[in-house]
Order: sequence, then C-alpha cells, then structure tokens
Amino acid sequence: MLELPKFKAAAVQAAPVFLNVEATVDKACSIIAEASGNGASLVAFPEVFVAGYPYWNWIMTPVQGSKWYEVLYKNSIAVPGPEVARICEAAKEHNCHVVIGVNERGQSLGELYNTNLIIDNKGNLVGKHRKLVPTWAEKLTWTGGDGSSLKVYNTEIGPIGTLACGENTNTLARFTLLSQGELIHIANYISLPVAPPDYNMAEAIKIRAAAHSFEGKLFTIVSCSTITQEIMDVMKEDVPNVEELLTRKNSAFSGIIGPNGAVIGEPLIDDEGIVYADIDLSKCIQPKQMHDILGHYNRFDIFDLKVNTAPKKNITFTDNLEE
Repeated sequence: MLELPKFKAAAVQAAPVFLNVEATVDKACSIIAEASGNGASLVAFPEVFVAGYPYWNWIMTPVQGSKWYEVLYKNSIAVPGPEVARICEAAKEHNCHVVIGVNERGQSLGELYNTNLIIDNKGNLVGKHRKLVPTWAEKLTWTGGDGSSLKVYNTEIGPIGTLACGENTNTLARFTLLSQGELIHIANYISLPVAPPDYNMAEAIKIRAAAHSFEGKLFTIVSCSTITQEIMDVMKEDVPNVEELLTRKNSAFSGIIGPNGAVIGEPLIDDEGIVYADIDLSKCIQPKQMHDILGHYNRFDIFDLKVNTAPKKNITFTDNLEE
C-alpha cells in the first residue's frame, strides 16, 4: 500500500540581523535548532533572510540608496560558500530540511540575486531558486534568474518547490512547479509596510498562498520577515521619518495552508515567532478527484505551456573563425 510522508513543518517569522551576514547565519542556525527541538522536519525562512531586504529602494532615491547597495553586496554570500556550509551543517545536525532566502552574489562583481536555498536533512544543498522577476523597486537591486532553477526537489518528506514573494502571483511559474509533482510549496516574503494605503499585505500573502494550495491541492508553508527597530535605526540618518514609513500593521503573514486552501492553526501577523503544523501528504489525494489541473481537469489538447529551462549564457567563446 502507498504510504505518504507525515511530518511537522515550521514557518519562521523573523527579522535578520540586518546587513550582518555572520550574525544572521548564527540566528538561522539557532532557529533551526529550536524548530527541530519542537519536532519540525522542515523549517522555512523568509525571503533574503541572509542578510536583509533593500528597504532603501522604497524610501530613498536611487542615488541615496546606492551606498546601501554596496553594504548589502558585501553582506551577501556565494552559493555554495562557507555561510551555506554552516546552514547545511545545522540542517544535518538537527535532521531538518531547510528552505532559506539569501542574497546571492553573481559571477559579475556587484551582481546580486534573490535566491532560495533548498537543503535536505543530510545537510546537502539539493538546489536553489533565483527569483525570476524582481518586483517594482527591487529591480534596483537584483538581477532576474532563469528557468534552470524552476524545479521541484524530491526529499524524504516529499517533493518541495519554492517561489519568492511576488512571483507567487505568476500563474505560469506556479503551474511549472505543480507539473513536476510539487506537494510542498515554500512561499517566502518580506514585510512591506510601504505598500499603497488600501493594500493589506498580510491578507494579500494569505490569498496567494491559499490560491496555490487550492489550485494544486498541496501544502503551502508561508514564511515572512519582520521589521525591527534595529532595521529602522540603521537608515534613520538618511531618512529621518523612517519609522513613519516602515511601521504599519498587517504587513507580515506567516502560516501553513492545507490542500483545501484553509489556514491550518493560527498564523502569525506582524509578530516574530514560529508557526508549526502537522503535514500529512495523503490529504492531497481526495481533493484531486474534483479538480486535478494536472490531469483530468485540464485540456492539454487546447493548452500547451513551454518552459525554457536552459541556464542563461552571457557570452559564448569560440576559437573557430568560421563559427
């Protein structure tokens, strides 16, 4: 008889030690230990948790924010690299799968990617996903990824896929993961108080997660960062009213969504903490009888999605003059 994994998942809602890569990795390892001690086999961290989000893009001019970009770059990491090795070792020590957002240095000096790392419970870096399209003001910071990282990874607890923040609104990206058998989706975010006045960020995050879970009949683990006084104090010299700009309720949501689109247990709104939920992947079976958009509830004779999974190439060298 088919037996599907059952496990406890942890969604982390926390702030990094802002623009301090070493201290943030320390904090991540400590959270992994805490979540594992509470029985979690999967720990999901916020978007670019290592080591912070470029809030200056939203509250400063590009010229003002340029010096902060340099600080962020210097506190970004190589993948693989020593910081990744430390997080992998924590995952292995505590027998936990980990998905964590990082600022990843690219091949070109000064190039940054918004990247999610997927680490298994043996401490292996099994994959990474680079955010395909930086959202709005984020284009001042990150380069877009390519289709080679749009993958689902098979693990002991089930097939895991991940998308960062706004790309969870991309129906085609989400369907690409679903088509590869995704049953556990990690959607990580940052708290963004500078959204338009009528925009409830926490509710928007929940809606996106519920839509993916309901459409794909899977579990979505949502992890969102928070904004601390420390983060605001760092930028106060350049933006005296930073607290007014970055303090607003309902800016962060973390929680776990079931295959029926409903939140399991109580989510966290704005406050730091860890949300836990028991996951039983067999709960993904019965809902498919009604709507299986990967099978009987679709028309692939009508619809045809083509995905380019080739890694992006910036240059091709050849020593053949005719070529």
